[in-house]
Amino acid sequence: MSGYAANYTFVGIFFLLATVFACLPLVASRIFRPKKPSVGKQDPYECGLGKVGDAWIQFKIQYYLYALVFIVFEVEVVLIFPWAVVFKRLGIIAFVEMAIFLAILFIGLIYVWKKRDLEWN
Repeated sequence: MSGYAANYTFVGIFFLLATVFACLPLVASRIFRPKKPSVGKQDPYECGLGKVGDAWIQFKIQYYLYALVFIVFEVEVVLIFPWAVVFKRLGIIAFVEMAIFLAILFIGLIYVWKKRDLEWN
């Protein structure tokens, strides 16, 4: 076997073992689990209490807006943390890029604030 073929053989074996390792618990749990469905087991879990009302209720759109704004700022933190760790090695260009990124996010925050979407009604 040449060098390239041996490398691809190991990669193929790795993917095969990874697939088997991921699928084996799923198949084993389907085979060995107890199969005694009942009305109580088929109900959705509600902290031990009975169901009240329909599960398909409409929520106010503001809940989703809050969630989106939260996700935007969480992504910002996820991107800033590794940047801050290696800040001294990155130089001035990385500082300018991060300043532009933060400015865009700040403009978005001002926009959302001006639209009064951050107020709880």
